[in-house]
Amino acid sequence: MQKEWFAEWFDTPYYHILYKNRDDAEAEKFISNLLKYLSIPKGSKVLDLACGKGRHSQTLFKHGYEVTAVDLSQNSIQTAKETVGNNVNITFEVRDMREAFTENTFDAVFNLFTSFGYFDSLEDNQKVIDSTKKMLVKNGLLIIDFMNAKRVVNELVPQEVKTVDGIEFSIRRNYDGAHITKDIKFYTEDREFKYSERVQALQLNDFSTLLENSGFEILHTFGDFDLNPYHAETSDRLIIVAKK
Repeated sequence: MQKEWFAEWFDTPYYHILYKNRDDAEAEKFISNLLKYLSIPKGSKVLDLACGKGRHSQTLFKHGYEVTAVDLSQNSIQTAKETVGNNVNITFEVRDMREAFTENTFDAVFNLFTSFGYFDSLEDNQKVIDSTKKMLVKNGLLIIDFMNAKRVVNELVPQEVKTVDGIEFSIRRNYDGAHITKDIKFYTEDREFKYSERVQALQLNDFSTLLENSGFEILHTFGDFDLNPYHAETSDRLIIVAKK
């Protein structure tokens, strides 16, 4: 059986090479701003859902939370464990975000940096939200940080080339009315590699439906990492805070 695109691409070292320049300082600033707004008591149990290499997980831990971090990519989880070492007590596990692995456990679940909408089926999106609800305590919070799909589509760059660590990545982007697709091609180790990223162009009304179906209440929306108001046409991000 062929792997889903995210299970294959995210588990390669080349994914981490291409995106190695993501701004950790910006991520830490965003989490700090968010936590000031949320006022989650220190010592609370939180889940970093689709954690990647754990950069947000480490920031959550530094702010005094008991952190569990999960991702489908074994490579990412292994890298995260190696990065934090033995001095940081974060529980890293390989998990599928569509499946709840505990119940009534977490005070907050963070799903950050557009780690949603990877699936072809809308039913899978609902499975993620439903599993999150199971894992949250009563009145627990779900925080989703997603791209502002409307702006991304309007400003889509069809083609570009990025050179990182001596590897030239040729990137083509396309929007088919439902998904934003990024086709990535590069040559290294004497061979050609091809991967694709395919993310649903979900907007606020889509998330509202998913959350309402599962019984969540949307408390607030923000449009960037500084927590300015969300505007569909101009905001950098779509950040949603919802309560179970």
